Amino acid sequence: MSILIIEAFYGGSHKQLVDLLQEELEDCVLYSLPAKKWHWRARTSALYFSQNIPTSEHYRSLFTSSVLNLTELAALRPDLGKLKKILYFHENQLVYPVKKCQERDFQYGYNQILSCLVADVVVFNSIFNMESFLTSIGKFMKLIPDHRPKDLESIIRPKCQVIYFPIRFPDVSRFVPKHKAAHLQKILSLKGSGGVAPSMALPFQQEQRGSENLLKTFDSESGPCHAAQQDNLGCSVRQESDLKTFSSSDNSSTHRGEHQQSPCDVLAGADDQQRPLHIVWPHRWLEAVYCGCYPLCPKDLVYPEIFPAEYLYSTPEQLSKRLQNFCKKPDIVRKHLYEGEMAPFSWAALHGKFRSLLTAEPREDL
Repeated sequence: MSILIIEAFYGGSHKQLVDLLQEELEDCVLYSLPAKKWHWRARTSALYFSQNIPTSEHYRSLFTSSVLNLTELAALRPDLGKLKKILYFHENQLVYPVKKCQERDFQYGYNQILSCLVADVVVFNSIFNMESFLTSIGKFMKLIPDHRPKDLESIIRPKCQVIYFPIRFPDVSRFVPKHKAAHLQKILSLKGSGGVAPSMALPFQQEQRGSENLLKTFDSESGPCHAAQQDNLGCSVRQESDLKTFSSSDNSSTHRGEHQQSPCDVLAGADDQQRPLHIVWPHRWLEAVYCGCYPLCPKDLVYPEIFPAEYLYSTPEQLSKRLQNFCKKPDIVRKHLYEGEMAPFSWAALHGKFRSLLTAEPREDL
């Protein structure tokens, strides 16, 4: 139990991350609260955890998301305050969209700033997330009417680093066209440019372990992906079982020795130019691309950090024009091989960083 993981909002990407860490790293213990009533989790979870996490001499590091008010927990539990405290940002409240500015909204961003001051290491899931948070601190603190704290960005920045959200890519090779499956396996194994060496890149089958809940894919001919802002890189479009139905009707003929058709074969039966493209709106991008989608994203927020320029648009008019062109010439999408990188986002590439982060020695005064 050397690694204490605390998740005040145990759902979605938050759950996906801590489950992965708990499964892959030794000596982890997790304490969590259900993913509901987010505002109350941010307000009160520290007190709850302070009363419900048993004292232990075995803890060496504490990993938590920025939903938790780490400052309150460290004050209420000095024994936990002495641990190496790692704060992970899935999103940040300084730039998170709100319908209108209200006085109560200040507290959530303020809590995150205080948590950063108390943390030993602050980890963001993207450069955009980190820079948008750090560069907004000064402006955000000006909301305080007087006696404002100073130089907070310069205090917090040295603690900060970026570790992308890790994805354990499942085996989807039977659901995508062969040319795309081969290409995806190749780019996941590339060395250099932020990728991983072939010896480090896990085969599809190995990374499939524990990823059943992650595998939510769609038919192999899905067209351009278009979506709005999201705080991480995860997956959700269609359940694997939906795809299996494409071939279920052929089971009897397969038993008679006839060739079994894959979902891709069934979908390829119609005329390519007649079949419509499918536009999906995933909240889990690099999985969407991995499953065969062509990404089409705004040239804003985190997207330029993740995708090459050819997949970005600047205006709604550009988006409309691109979509019209794809609909007129669907082969552009169906035959396209993704030009960007995926390896830097795989658990195979990132597990060493997380292991080093979480297994470091505690503070000397522990």
